[in-house]
Amino acid sequence: MSVGTSSAPGAREVRRPSASRPGDLAELGIDPDDLPDGLVVADEHGHVICFNAAAERITAVRAADALGQRLEKALPLEDLEGRRWWQLTDPYGGLAIRRRQPERNLLLPGGREVLVSVRYVRGEPVGPVRRVVVSLRDTEARRRTERSHAELIATVAHELRSPLTSVKGFTATLLAKWARFTDDQKRLMLETVDADADRVTRLIAELLDISRIDSGRLEVRRQPVDMGAAVGRHIQAYVAAGQPADRFLLRVEQPLPDLWADPDKIDQVLSNLIENAVRHGDGTVTIDVTATASPREGEDTGTSVTVSDEGPGIPEESMNRVFTRFWRGSKRGGTGLGLYIVKGIVEAHGGAIEVGRAPGGGAQFRFTLPVAAPAYLT
Repeated sequence: MSVGTSSAPGAREVRRPSASRPGDLAELGIDPDDLPDGLVVADEHGHVICFNAAAERITAVRAADALGQRLEKALPLEDLEGRRWWQLTDPYGGLAIRRRQPERNLLLPGGREVLVSVRYVRGEPVGPVRRVVVSLRDTEARRRTERSHAELIATVAHELRSPLTSVKGFTATLLAKWARFTDDQKRLMLETVDADADRVTRLIAELLDISRIDSGRLEVRRQPVDMGAAVGRHIQAYVAAGQPADRFLLRVEQPLPDLWADPDKIDQVLSNLIENAVRHGDGTVTIDVTATASPREGEDTGTSVTVSDEGPGIPEESMNRVFTRFWRGSKRGGTGLGLYIVKGIVEAHGGAIEVGRAPGGGAQFRFTLPVAAPAYLT
């Protein structure tokens, strides 16, 4: 590996090693300072010969102070139990067959965590170590992920508490004072328990969906789907629940291509988008189902669904956050996870979704799915 060096005041002069094989950074025209991760390289004597800009930023140590120093002095790492890392691993005197140290959390002076992985470069399979190459990464990205997971747990726990408290309260009351209530009172309490149980089930399903989306394990079971009929069923459910029929406008372009998708997950997408339009929007909710170009290469046609309302819409500065976790368009409740799940489902189908402003000024969500006919039908 070919790397640049400079001398620290009072330190011995270190020569720049020459390129030895086609994969060297110098031959590739790459400056170590251009690398996004910290790079520290020590020679066969354990002296630092490379300390790039990212390593300076992560460790708060100047390259001029590190170059020429012993590796354990320039980069004094400790494990989480307080043991000195270089003495523990002994890269130059340890096992001759050892090639690397896997990435792990170590501590810099002051207790700052850093992700460290190490590669031992040997001239021969069991020969002496010629270079110790250390990669350093900041833990900020991991901390952000951990904070996101903690926020998810806190949000779901908060949302679960309310229906479970209701279920517990009503069931305890009924068990203790069953004979005191009329049949109508009992029915009302049991209907409330049933609705709250559905809410808990829905929250758990959302949590499972997020887990599958994040791990790339969301399964899509494709069947023929009539998108126009699917949207019609959702509108009928809202009308049956008390919404005025003239609040909805469904326009289906004919003919539509045959669509193969997971009907349950498509219902989940439609339910979320239409519910958002009804709850957060005003005026007429318009749903357009049209044939369009497929978002997937190799297919000519796809199916597009556009859901628009006439409400205040989504501010421009919030457009790029709509499909992130915990985004809420208003203070009218919800976990803020629905649109994140919608995006994951659409993309699992090979489709795409976008948000914009409707002609009437409200929010407009548009998702497009490839026809995705099974291979045995093509």
